[in-house]
Amino acid sequence: MPLSRSDASPVTLIIDTREQEPCGFGPRLVIAVRRALPAGEYSVAGLEQMVAVERKTLDDFVGTVIRARGRFYRELRRLERYARACVVVEADLGDVLAGRYRGDAYPHSVLGSALAIAVDFGVPVFFCSNRQIACRFVEGYLLRAADRRTQWFEQT
Repeated sequence: MPLSRSDASPVTLIIDTREQEPCGFGPRLVIAVRRALPAGEYSVAGLEQMVAVERKTLDDFVGTVIRARGRFYRELRRLERYARACVVVEADLGDVLAGRYRGDAYPHSVLGSALAIAVDFGVPVFFCSNRQIACRFVEGYLLRAADRRTQWFEQT
């Protein structure tokens, strides 16, 4: 079932060129374009400096927050300046707590990192069960941001 929007015209979503396995989006609502983004892997055309989504598999999230923390924290410093940014993980929080990922990271360390991202950087982390649900969430998040763009520009 496609997401409904108040405006029926398609929205152009930007997928970063470094995104290796991009989400597929509903063709009636979205035009997807690939180009380099300053931060994140997904954004909305015209809002590339204001809206970003960073999507991760659970294994990638764990590896990033445990072993590549410095690089990822630099990315989060960019994202914290955005009007709307988030990290979307293709897994359930229960998967984290049960240690259902590759690597020897302690589940409480992974959870602590997710909490630090949300609290220290103000960038929420959404655990979205699986890839299909995560991609649906990314699409909905970006469409909502596109619908709100007029209000943001009126406030600045």
